[in-house]
Amino acid sequence: MTTATAPAIHITGLEKSYKKLHVLRGVDLDVERGTIVALLGSNGAGKTTIIKALSTLLTTDAGSASVNGFDVKADAADVRESISLTGQFAAVDEILTGRENLVLIARLRHQADPGTIADDLLERFSLTDAGKRRVATYSGGMRRRLDIAMSLIGHPSVIFLDEPTTGLDPEARIEVWNSVKELAAGGTTVLLTTQYLEEAEHLADRIAILHEGRIIVNGTLAELKELLPPAKVEYIEKQPTLEDVFFALVGRKEAK
Repeated sequence: MTTATAPAIHITGLEKSYKKLHVLRGVDLDVERGTIVALLGSNGAGKTTIIKALSTLLTTDAGSASVNGFDVKADAADVRESISLTGQFAAVDEILTGRENLVLIARLRHQADPGTIADDLLERFSLTDAGKRRVATYSGGMRRRLDIAMSLIGHPSVIFLDEPTTGLDPEARIEVWNSVKELAAGGTTVLLTTQYLEEAEHLADRIAILHEGRIIVNGTLAELKELLPPAKVEYIEKQPTLEDVFFALVGRKEAK
């Protein structure tokens, strides 16, 4: 186990291919403890592949990666014990109530006093009033907040969020954003993948852009904006947006 000053996530030269399709071509990335890092990339860029590799769900062809100081290959059990993964769709049981979902996960993770844990998380995620309702009655934003709450049981120090707001309406997306920011404020390290540039701008301490299997840039929003010169509109200087930076780096797809 490494020291507390070491990165929560350390990736060096990660490669993964599926037959002739080279998904990852040497990915290098560090994620500091207690920060939110957004991994941006087009569809098929390899974002989910990286998350699966870090959470021990697949084996890469080359390179190395560690989470909380544990090697994802040699210490897979330790990695799984210290992380949580929330996929692109909320993994909740619609037949159960919100509280019952939380109690179930707490019991599966052998936590003491599952009921108290459930009640505390319902309050933290503003779901107390809905806690006794079946999840089938929840809105998309409520389901996603419940899903994230479930992922916190057992106090994982690193959470992977794979496109956490896919399919949500703007109001529900903001609800999830607030939940993610609360996680980082409490010291949790968050690595999230997203296709929404606004989401990365709003949430991330640092933004990494994955293109053609490699991280082509990694920095704060301010650092990324410095990569492009400001535009002048009617003699008024206009700073580049993250969207401007992203498409300048990866290019725009031509309409067919």
